[in-house]
Amino acid sequence: MKQLLLSLFLCGTLSTVSAQQKFMDVLLKPEDGQGTVRVIQDAEITRMVNGKTDEAPVSAVVPGQTTETKTTVDGDDTTVPAANRTLRKMKANGYRIQVYAGGNSRTARQEAQRMAGKVKGYFSDMPTYTHFQSPRWICRVGDFRTYEEANQALHELKATKQFDEALIVKSVIQIPY
Repeated sequence: MKQLLLSLFLCGTLSTVSAQQKFMDVLLKPEDGQGTVRVIQDAEITRMVNGKTDEAPVSAVVPGQTTETKTTVDGDDTTVPAANRTLRKMKANGYRIQVYAGGNSRTARQEAQRMAGKVKGYFSDMPTYTHFQSPRWICRVGDFRTYEEANQALHELKATKQFDEALIVKSVIQIPY
């Protein structure tokens, strides 16, 4: 009797698992009389919801995708080139180059964002971080593990004659792994 109940339970469980659909398939399934749903999300989110899949990794550049991604991490507006995006990043102590520190006004925010764009114009592969650190708007660039790396990048920035007031600051940086 126990074997019969156990086998019925296993058959029921296996049929439920095999009939299970992925979350996005259910969400995107067209139904008559209803609108359509369009979902734009990172492949990492799909992987986390559905489990491991055989999809392209997040760091792969998809045709038609922009070359940069803008994300917000811990209040930072970060622009990172698509080719440099990786699956995960860890935080560590390191250095960044501060290219702007202004007041707490709207114009200071716009100036910080303008400076980030200016850095991107000269060094498109360098990540930029624009955030509000009370009481001012700050624009910092790069994720350097050592002071020497930061110093070399600082000299390259100053060589453009556009970032004369740039300086190296200790910061928590993001290291891809």
